[in-house]
Amino acid sequence: MSKIISIINQKGGVGKTTTAINLGSYLAHLGKRVLLVDIDPQANATSGLGIDQSTIESGIYESLIGDAVLSQSLKRTLQDNFKVAPATMSLAGAGIELVNLPRREFRLEETLNNIRDEFDFIIVDSPPSLGLLTINGLVAADEILIPIQSEYFALEGLGHLLHTISLVQSNLKPNLGIMGAVITMYDSRNRLSRDVMNELYQYFPNKVFRSVIPRSVRLAEAPSFGRTILHYDPRSKGARAYEKLAREVVGLEKNLSQ
Repeated sequence: MSKIISIINQKGGVGKTTTAINLGSYLAHLGKRVLLVDIDPQANATSGLGIDQSTIESGIYESLIGDAVLSQSLKRTLQDNFKVAPATMSLAGAGIELVNLPRREFRLEETLNNIRDEFDFIIVDSPPSLGLLTINGLVAADEILIPIQSEYFALEGLGHLLHTISLVQSNLKPNLGIMGAVITMYDSRNRLSRDVMNELYQYFPNKVFRSVIPRSVRLAEAPSFGRTILHYDPRSKGARAYEKLAREVVGLEKNLSQ
């Protein structure tokens, strides 16, 4: 059975989607069967993988409200063992439409349970908010990965996010775990970046990934070409950082299974 990892941060611009698509790509590069689920109405993960929204007949929205079978909505990427459940414009209204549906917080979990045996890892790219779609991402997950930009304001609201995770654990998903935090947009020349890293260790003792994602123009450019950093510039610092992160994630899973 696959591991479902939701990438969560209610603050925008922290590298959440960049982490989702590049971690997924490198997990696939390491031989894992990977599904990326885009539940962010902005659909940046979908477009960042080169998928044109205008060509999508059904996506994750249709699966959540019960109008389509998810397995029939999956799209291929440049890697055979890396697929995506795309977001469409319709997803923007899902937060409202889900309110009146039965088991509204469990819609994504129930949808993914039908196909999770087909994958080793399912990565959920959640919206930059703590609304109903993000709650679905939390409930569906086995573990949470939190990308945190190495700037002061990135730490503001982290307590709120951890409180929300605690509420989900108490009321909806008792076995929800925190895989860890990954530092993004890091600049070693910046003292503030180092200070944020030190403070982050206080929030997540033994839960901060050793892989640190640097601030990188190449990482920012890659989605505009519909490519992950693996296929855009595999020798860049950003590529090496995400490969290291993927190896850490695989290593964690090996340790748990032993």
